[in-house]
Amino acid sequence: MSSMPEPGTVEQLTLAKALNAGLRRAMEDDPKVVLMGEDIGKLGGVFRITDGLQKDFGADRVLDSPLAESGIVGTAVGLAMRGYRPVVEIQFDGFVYPAYDQIVSQVAKLHARSRGRYPMSMVIRIPFGGGIGAVEHHSESPEAQFAHTPGLKVVACSNPSDGYWMVQQAIAHDDPVIFLEPKRQYHSGRAPVDVRADPPALFSSRVTRAGSDVTVISYGPSVSVCLASADAAAGEGRSLEVIDLRTLSPLDLGPVFESVRRTGRAVVVHEAHRNLGLGAEVAASIAEECFYSLAAPVLRVGGYDTPYPPARIEEHFLPDLDRVLDAVDRVLAH
Repeated sequence: MSSMPEPGTVEQLTLAKALNAGLRRAMEDDPKVVLMGEDIGKLGGVFRITDGLQKDFGADRVLDSPLAESGIVGTAVGLAMRGYRPVVEIQFDGFVYPAYDQIVSQVAKLHARSRGRYPMSMVIRIPFGGGIGAVEHHSESPEAQFAHTPGLKVVACSNPSDGYWMVQQAIAHDDPVIFLEPKRQYHSGRAPVDVRADPPALFSSRVTRAGSDVTVISYGPSVSVCLASADAAAGEGRSLEVIDLRTLSPLDLGPVFESVRRTGRAVVVHEAHRNLGLGAEVAASIAEECFYSLAAPVLRVGGYDTPYPPARIEEHFLPDLDRVLDAVDRVLAH
């Protein structure tokens, strides 16, 4: 089989390689794990996340599907009902909508509707977000639509270590999981992945940078933007605490509340449209739980409330360091 980190080692991996290693480990550990998607076999997927897996595990476990997302997810529903653990790849985030009916009407409901008779242990992997200069329907942020659907779990990795561990945890989980992967970070850089580590629980958030002045909350592709903003703010004597939510449904807001009670100020950042995005739920929850600790309103930084723009101007649409620091300045001005 192709090389991957051996137990007891730490290896520098890109997010793409870490996800590949995590999928490989899950397939080695459980013969019921089956991968399905468009061009994921011989090609290894458009982002090469499944590279080499069909060669090593066979075409009966890494299936190249027709270009029909509804059919892919519908087939996975049947496999999950029979005790398999299918992992579906949606090639691009904007392609998930033909399968939206299957996901909301079947994947999210069958376990409850059958009173537990039919398991629905499946993972739907979705590359999401912008930043790669793609054409229409190739850069979307649909997370709020799935997080608003009872019966689905929704998580978003932001770094190679989380990619490696979270994809295995999602596959082992007994409920259906929407697994969001920030596509612009697939090949953006390497980071250490310790395969001996005791990873955080799947449905948990984490403080990725400690600070004392403002709590900055994000997930997925915006986490790196927030960390860069914290570096820039430190040069001006301002201390930002950055929290990676990691799980969007269920939300784990305990670390957020603890942080905001110390800092008194919060900014929520995501690429999705600001209106009715995950940031609105996080902000409302902070206002409910930390009202007497707040020294300023909770601010949100998100994409504009327009359809995703052409690639040439996407940098004006996506939250960047300047927009995050502007929000930090405004909460500190109160």
